[in-house]
Amino acid sequence: MDNQEQSKNSSQLSTPSSRKMGWVEYYLTHVFPTGWHTIVSAFRIWKDLMTNNFADYTLLQEDDPFEECRGWFWATLGEDEVYPKAFLEYLQDLCDRIDRGEEEIVPLDLDQMKRIMELVKDVEIDE
Repeated sequence: MDNQEQSKNSSQLSTPSSRKMGWVEYYLTHVFPTGWHTIVSAFRIWKDLMTNNFADYTLLQEDDPFEECRGWFWATLGEDEVYPKAFLEYLQDLCDRIDRGEEEIVPLDLDQMKRIMELVKDVEIDE
């Protein structure tokens, strides 16, 4: 490989991603589907509240099924899973940099996971 090819390849690796998400793409692929998903979830939970079908909302025996379902309903109304366009573009750029080998990926192996578990085994969670 000559110097010209090497410089061409290195410039491709160091060039940041020029792909930017257009506003139409942002709304059609993220905002609208995410909004509809939230609305459908809220109506499903509301239907469960209206039809007394809230037995599946409890995790613990001492939980009140109605209160859990009502809590999920109000939480769903306040949800906003729509991410800003700039954040999504940053994630796309990060994926592109990983694909090009510009970002170091550190895998978490079993020894590291055991070490983490060892470090946190004595930690108590205050409620």
